[in-house]
Amino acid sequence: MNSINQIEFKEISKKNLLYSVIESLLFVVAEPLSIKDIAKIVECEPSYINEIMKELMNMYNEDKTRGIKLISLNGMYQLVTKTTNSEYIQKLLKKNVRQSLSQASLESLAIIAYKQPITRIEIDEIRGVKSESALQRLIEKNLIEETGRLEVPGRPILYGTTDEFLRHFALEDLKELPSIQLFNEDE
Repeated sequence: MNSINQIEFKEISKKNLLYSVIESLLFVVAEPLSIKDIAKIVECEPSYINEIMKELMNMYNEDKTRGIKLISLNGMYQLVTKTTNSEYIQKLLKKNVRQSLSQASLESLAIIAYKQPITRIEIDEIRGVKSESALQRLIEKNLIEETGRLEVPGRPILYGTTDEFLRHFALEDLKELPSIQLFNEDE
């Protein structure tokens, strides 16, 4: 019986050590980390790290007193501040990070989110008006980015959403966007 307790204690200690190390890794890195990267650093199997990440996410979600949360973006993990604390973070940074988007910016962003990669001309055709300034504001807010060039004469820029877009709208990946059929006016 003592040996079982010792094994359980060692397993719990190992898991707590992993929680601590992974929290530290996520804290110091500015970009999200993949399961593969974390597993390589801590020298564990990716499947085990995947379990640990789910447990950590649950721990952060269940503890309403914490100021940070663990999020997953396209299978990558990152520590972020809870949105309920954004007012205080803005005061610290002395700027209003969460300024609302204009109607033109929202329309352009929605088109890009659902049709990406897409060119400015295609966005203009869907909206029926020019979108250049809206796209520039979305780039400045890091909600969209250039994802390449279309292989046609003139090689127009292709736009797509960023990880910041996912963070801003609390999405894990683009699959969580509402179905476009919800917005059809024909039904």
